[in-house]
Amino acid sequence: MNSKFKVLIYEQIHTEGVKVLREKCDLVYADSLEENALITQVKDVDAIIIRVHGAITRTLIESAKKLKVIGRHGAGLNHIDLKAAKEHGIRVVYRPEATSRSVAEHFVCLALMLAKKMREADSVVRRRDWNSREKLISTELFGKTLGIVGFGRIGKQIARICSKGFGMPVIYHRHTPISEAEKDLNARSAPLKQLFQEADFISINLPLTSETQGLVNADLMRLMKPNAILINTSRGAVWNEADLFRALREQWFAGAGSDVFEEEPTNPDNPLFTLQNFIGTPHTAAHTEEGLIRMSLVARDVLAVLEGRRPEFPVPEQLFRNK
Repeated sequence: MNSKFKVLIYEQIHTEGVKVLREKCDLVYADSLEENALITQVKDVDAIIIRVHGAITRTLIESAKKLKVIGRHGAGLNHIDLKAAKEHGIRVVYRPEATSRSVAEHFVCLALMLAKKMREADSVVRRRDWNSREKLISTELFGKTLGIVGFGRIGKQIARICSKGFGMPVIYHRHTPISEAEKDLNARSAPLKQLFQEADFISINLPLTSETQGLVNADLMRLMKPNAILINTSRGAVWNEADLFRALREQWFAGAGSDVFEEEPTNPDNPLFTLQNFIGTPHTAAHTEEGLIRMSLVARDVLAVLEGRRPEFPVPEQLFRNK
């Protein structure tokens, strides 16, 4: 008789996470991420691990009669019906710190590419238009003011890199100021409008909720300095893409970078791609070798719950209440 736990994995995870589960679990992978297809696969599973795509809906949870734990490969929880999980006594575990360093470095990469006009410079050198170098006047990050919208784990890591590495004073917007972080990172709290008025570089690091959806819109973008740069590594729906396109086309500020889009995969005809002052990446900020390993190790907590042990990173009760 097979006494192993059965774990459904939506998408492939790093082999380090697979190793954790292999000895005590039978692993199956989703044939499709469509709900109707998943319903047939969840009926006898003890655990589900979800990455970026697909969702764990109330219908799926109610169809999975043996389900004991949901593991989120990463930190975002907007694709999991937490309320339904709680009602059915299903534990949810995640890896809240796994991607902080990877995403923070991605922000710095986009900031440097935009500030140093790397997209234009690469284009010039490829077409041997050497004389255009005289027109490529870039800017430094050193000493510029960094604004962080959402001062959680990733926001603090960005602040740490930029304040200590580039001497950037930090303004952040958060419902509750954090005095310890302010002292350590040369940071100060400010209202959202003030942050957009004062910052030279702005990093959006917000979860997607009913309150944050479309928060960064034309009204805030109009407040930005003409030479400012706006970067989003959180969720595409946190800003209004139509407003962003207009702001960049009319040069309200210098440029923008994004790892996320309102619709993913985004349409190749997205008008943002026609702009030289925009740089996009396909939701890969967390896709470092190190980050993928750390995220895959949600497997440790999945196995802990299955074996009746205390997980290291359970989703806190507060996040269930916010859903």
